[in-house]
Order: sequence, then structure tokens, then C-alpha cells
Amino acid sequence: MQKQAKKVLILTAGIIFIILGILGLFLPILQGIIFLAIGFFLVSFYFPGIRPWVNEHLKKYPGLFARIEKIEAWMKKIIGEI
Repeated sequence: MQKQAKKVLILTAGIIFIILGILGLFLPILQGIIFLAIGFFLVSFYFPGIRPWVNEHLKKYPGLFARIEKIEAWMKKIIGEI
């Protein structure tokens, strides 16, 4: 049961970050791209088909891609196996 709760929490957080990212594209206060990247990253744990799409678009920005890879390794340590 705890594994299911973890999946729901990660999916919910991912959707919230995606919504904040969309709002951030229109509001100057929020950094929309960062929130979208985090949101899609979190949702990709739940839907593995999203991960190749995210990687394809992030490879256009090598600096950001390297940071996301480091963050992904860090989060996998925290989140563990889903």
C-alpha cells in the first residue's frame, strides 16, 4: 500500500509542477521552464514513455541536460524504486 501512495504523491507533485510551469510561461514571477522540466521529470517516473521525449528535448541544452541528469540520480536515491 505504501508503494501505491508514493506513486500517487509523485504523480500529484509532477502535475502540480506542470501546472506551475504553464502558469510561469505567462507570469513573470515564476520560472516556467524549470517548473515544466521538474514536472515532466516527476511524471516520467509514473509514465516511462515520457522520459525519452524529455531527454530528446533537453539534449538541445547540454548544460540543463547535465543538471537534470544529476538531479535525476539524486532523486532516485531519495525516491527509491517505484
